[in-house]
Amino acid sequence: MRDRRPGASLLPGVVALVFLLVGCAAPPAAPAPAVPAAPSVTGAPAEVPAGAPASLRIPAIGVDESMLLRLGVAEDGTAEVPQDYDRVGWFDRGSGPAPTVLLGHVDSRDGPAVFIDLRDLAPGDVIEVGRVDGSVDRYAVERTEQMPKDAFPTFAVFGGASSDQLRLVTCAGDFDRGARSYRDNMVVHARAL
Repeated sequence: MRDRRPGASLLPGVVALVFLLVGCAAPPAAPAPAVPAAPSVTGAPAEVPAGAPASLRIPAIGVDESMLLRLGVAEDGTAEVPQDYDRVGWFDRGSGPAPTVLLGHVDSRDGPAVFIDLRDLAPGDVIEVGRVDGSVDRYAVERTEQMPKDAFPTFAVFGGASSDQLRLVTCAGDFDRGARSYRDNMVVHARAL
């Protein structure tokens, strides 16, 4: 029987992204190489769509990122996360309407990172996402949730077919020194104004 929920056809590929199990770990001794952009039919890097996220502004917590990183799926099947802890990246899941998903770190060995204050966002706070085409989408925070990484709501974050939604993802909770990673994730859910 076919699943008729919006975005259900995208779910198998999204479920393979268990990035949150490694997403906010302390940096390795040598940074992992970034995976190049998905090749097009000609083998050249895929062009960035005009509606792709380009910048991020969150006045309530002082985030002002003038250039977002393009993230994809790493060689190990996990989602890439920014190598620079002070940068935010957008997850490029290909064409079709879908929520905008932005990923950033909460901290590093050197101290606080770009999403350190994400937990302080409250319903109604405004988030602005600049697009490659020069437009700016404004979103209002609906809710913030924290959950164990092994209970991450993959479909709720990446799934669905609505492009009027924004998700901000970072790490949260206690730090597991053995795994060099946080035990939880935090997701901010926002909707277009």
